[in-house]
Amino acid sequence: MDNGQIALDAEHIPFDLPEGKWSYYQEWNKVLFLHWKVPFNILRQIVPKKLNVDTFNGDAYVSLVAFTMQKMKYKNVPALKFISDFDELNVRTYINNDSKRGVYFINILAQKYLSALIAKTLSGLPYTKAEICRSENNYKANSKSSQLSMDVDYEVKENIHFKTELDKWLTERYCLYLIKSDKVYRYYVHHKEWEIKDVDISKLNIHYTSGQINLTKRPDITHFSDGVKVLAWNRQHALD
Repeated sequence: MDNGQIALDAEHIPFDLPEGKWSYYQEWNKVLFLHWKVPFNILRQIVPKKLNVDTFNGDAYVSLVAFTMQKMKYKNVPALKFISDFDELNVRTYINNDSKRGVYFINILAQKYLSALIAKTLSGLPYTKAEICRSENNYKANSKSSQLSMDVDYEVKENIHFKTELDKWLTERYCLYLIKSDKVYRYYVHHKEWEIKDVDISKLNIHYTSGQINLTKRPDITHFSDGVKVLAWNRQHALD
């Protein structure tokens, strides 16, 4: 599919995309989602006050999302593989400002130093370099600065044809939030609805402690996706 045609299919997005043309293209491939319920009051202490923590049936969630970034580039500029392709792991939670459900990144780890530096400089998002290694059924990551280590063996199973409302709530997010100079910004993203699969976790060694969030037990829910092609717009100032 041509990149420009991705934006033509937007019926699944619950709000209008921004006016003007998209600016960035990227692919999020071989995506492993691990989701945990966390105490709302602890999460509220970590998330900036101007962002409304979203909940599902009263439960707050934090997710680790491990994937391979590919073809990350500015529109009309060719992707440079040594920068654009790298493994990434993000720690995210869920936000609902102005009835626009999105995500907020607590941490973002990138496999390559130069990729992390460029992404952080251009986006303002909290990218840091980390040791990351993945194979077909294993994902390892380690970052002392983020107090995060992960070693997971998994097996991808069958397609999930009938998603629960929680499946959709956790995955169908088409914007992300950033606080910069005490202002709220929103990045809009567009991609096809996630096609998700069941995944079995056979080994789970995770250590993450940040602001009293402790992700060591087995996740409450897991997903896997082969990936999506993504269009993104320049950040826009959102209502505080």
